[in-house]
Amino acid sequence: MNRNFWTRRQFIRVGTGAVATGAAAKFTVLKPKPLWASPRPPAASDTVRFASIGTGVRGCELLQASLRVPGVQCVAACDLYDSRHIAASEAVNNPSLPTTRNYKEILDRKDVDAVIIAVADHQHRRVFVDACAAGKDIYCEKPMSHTVEDGFAMIDGAQKAKRIVQIGSQRVSSITYGQAKEIYDSGQLGEVYHVEAHWDRNSPSGAWVYPIPPDANEQTIDWNEFLVGAPKRPWSPERFFRWRCFTDYGEGLPGDLFVHAISGIHFITGTNTVAKRAYSTGGLFHFKDGRDYPDLIETLYDYPKFRSYLRCNLNNDQGDYIGLYGTKGTLTLQGQTLTYTPQDTRPDPEGYSIYGWPAKLRDEYLAQFAAEHPLYKVKTTEPSQVFSPPDGYSDLVDHQANFFNAVRTRKKVVENEEFGNNAALGCHLANYSYFKETQAVWDAAGKKIKS
Repeated sequence: MNRNFWTRRQFIRVGTGAVATGAAAKFTVLKPKPLWASPRPPAASDTVRFASIGTGVRGCELLQASLRVPGVQCVAACDLYDSRHIAASEAVNNPSLPTTRNYKEILDRKDVDAVIIAVADHQHRRVFVDACAAGKDIYCEKPMSHTVEDGFAMIDGAQKAKRIVQIGSQRVSSITYGQAKEIYDSGQLGEVYHVEAHWDRNSPSGAWVYPIPPDANEQTIDWNEFLVGAPKRPWSPERFFRWRCFTDYGEGLPGDLFVHAISGIHFITGTNTVAKRAYSTGGLFHFKDGRDYPDLIETLYDYPKFRSYLRCNLNNDQGDYIGLYGTKGTLTLQGQTLTYTPQDTRPDPEGYSIYGWPAKLRDEYLAQFAAEHPLYKVKTTEPSQVFSPPDGYSDLVDHQANFFNAVRTRKKVVENEEFGNNAALGCHLANYSYFKETQAVWDAAGKKIKS
């Protein structure tokens, strides 16, 4: 994950020319909001006790982030790999943290108010629905679902059980994305018809070629339990640790990276729906290691009010970027840095085609234009505005704080089960189109994808 963003110090050092041309840009350090609803930390009696189901790299990141959220306590953890039990206890600085391989033992605990689900995508539905039935609130990692059917079953389970759900694309809780939404909602961009995003990486780790721990074997890992919901296969440490590469367990680049961009775009634009149509292209060019998914995918999406182009390329590192291109301005996000650049839409006389006119007609046109627009020559370039969080800011911490606050207040979060499902459906559309080599059309009435 790219965690780079501009700080005030870095901005001053490189100069405003790095982010904008013309007039000097105005730089603003955004102010984080409190991590809890009241001015004081929650009382001990109001502590939210949670457990993590899945404690791989993402699960441990979430556990570490939880230490910065007041009024929460991790009381247990679960993973199919024994060494991750140790990693979980280290993440929360608790050597005596209760751990298990069996997630149902977590759900049976009366002291667990909520669970983090950070397992492979193909097991999201099973753990999620069981957690709802057990009365647990749920923070579920992205993408919410592994299939279209999974997502709607998860919505049904959450709403029947009246559970608080938050999906783990943290950009919707970022103060930078909040500022982007404020600019968008203000109308400063004008009409936005085109949105584009990319997240490009160029390393084996970025392509999920994770090293295999030396103690990984069928004694330290419950391989059969990992295969629940997937085809039976002989023991494969590559499939266990690099599951995002395979259609049996993950959603590839769309599920790992597109989902962040889609969630961010949906949040900024208020588009809590599914694209009407998607068309993907790409290929597997470099990482030919037996994986199913491509290492380059590009997808065009048709939304009701705009069109969107998304790209993930694992063969050249261009980082992550979102651009919203409006009739009055441009909004770009790179990492945690937001730049708003206004478009100069004030009137100018036509300066090209009139030079095919006779001089007399051209001079008359220019004179008339000047008479009708007396101030058109008096122009000042409006500066770009650049926003960035302070050093040390974590949108992941804010995202978790929003979830745990919702557990207390019972008020739905922005990235609830419906929002998360819509973002996941965008991933399913991209993969459907890529593998079937055709357009993917969303059938909202039938809740399915068709060609």
